[in-house]
Amino acid sequence: MDTSRLIKWVVVIVIAVAAWKYALPWAKQQMGGHTTAAASSEDTCVSAAQRASEAWGSGLHSFVNPPYDLAAWSNFQSDVDGKISAAESQCRGASMSNVEARTAMTDLKALVAAMDTSIRAGSPPPDDAVQRQEAIDTKIETAAGLVKSGK
Repeated sequence: MDTSRLIKWVVVIVIAVAAWKYALPWAKQQMGGHTTAAASSEDTCVSAAQRASEAWGSGLHSFVNPPYDLAAWSNFQSDVDGKISAAESQCRGASMSNVEARTAMTDLKALVAAMDTSIRAGSPPPDDAVQRQEAIDTKIETAAGLVKSGK
């Protein structure tokens, strides 16, 4: 093979690699940029809802049986309420996933309030707390599925 033919092949390969590496992602971004931004916003909403639910679930074990440490409960409740508020602010959109995540956060707020009432009264947690938490987690998973399907 002569040198000029080899140089031509190298140039063609370099152009193909550059097109693959730079032009293709640019074209995809131009064609689907708005959809990607919306999906990212919805994914952020679902992620914030998951963080709130995980914060609730991971710290709740300290408050399952009386007697309760009211100062620790207040700190924990404040942290969870802050995460719920952050999720609600991320989920302001009208998409189905945002609505589902907001519903989950409303339910989580109600569960936190019910638990607060029982802790401050010194009574055991609500009997249906586990089922309510499972329903909240199911709604968040549904919201995540809706994000993946573009809804």
